[in-house]
Amino acid sequence: MKTDLSDKHVAILAADGFEQSELEEPLHALERVGANVTIISPHGGRIQGMHHLEMADEFDVDIPLKSAHSEDFDALILPGGLANPDELRSNEDAIEFVREFAEAGKPIAAICHGPWILIEAGIVNGRRLTSWPSIQSDIRNAGGDWVDEPVVVDHGLVTSRKPDDLKAFSAKVIEEIAEGHHFSMTSRSSPAG
Repeated sequence: MKTDLSDKHVAILAADGFEQSELEEPLHALERVGANVTIISPHGGRIQGMHHLEMADEFDVDIPLKSAHSEDFDALILPGGLANPDELRSNEDAIEFVREFAEAGKPIAAICHGPWILIEAGIVNGRRLTSWPSIQSDIRNAGGDWVDEPVVVDHGLVTSRKPDDLKAFSAKVIEEIAEGHHFSMTSRSSPAG
């Protein structure tokens, strides 16, 4: 049976320096099953994608973060890259946007360095997840159980390691969105401090 997400609205939160395939492939996978996908960024206009360390394409921002409301969306995707999650984790509006999804129990998916944002939002403590291997200590230090697997799902939280995992990542994202809301992700943990 083919999944139909035509009644779902998914946010992709990204800033300059995102890994292009980690935004583009889930976006296309979601569109193929009918989801409405919106790119949100702290900056309006266009954001710069990367192919590892090389500049790639620019993507139009659909809604500036200041104008985005988590209640308008059913799920959130956080692409990786290096600069993108580093910028987002230092932006309080971005962190609050992520926390709102977690508090509402809406699916959140993060790949590569994207879990840096989850750490800053205080939602990895007590959760099983994966990421780009170089940030596994960051995840463990924030109370997460880091594992080296292509895709990990923990009550609506979907994580993957790298672009090679995108097929499995996108499939699990679609599955979790189809399942709908989960219990609040913040009920098992609290922000550091």
